[in-house]
Amino acid sequence: MITWPNIYLQDSASPLMEQLILFHDHIMFILMMIVTTVSYIMIMLIFNKYTDRNL
Repeated sequence: MITWPNIYLQDSASPLMEQLILFHDHIMFILMMIVTTVSYIMIMLIFNKYTDRNL
């Protein structure tokens, strides 16, 4: 039974569902790495003193 603190997917009932859950976890990890990298680059561009602000 799913409760509110449980944010994960339900236990898989078939091998296909198990593979979909693994695929979801893998894609979420890759997506978080991309978002983190882009956020870091944007913050560095904003706070970098050597960028030309007149462009």
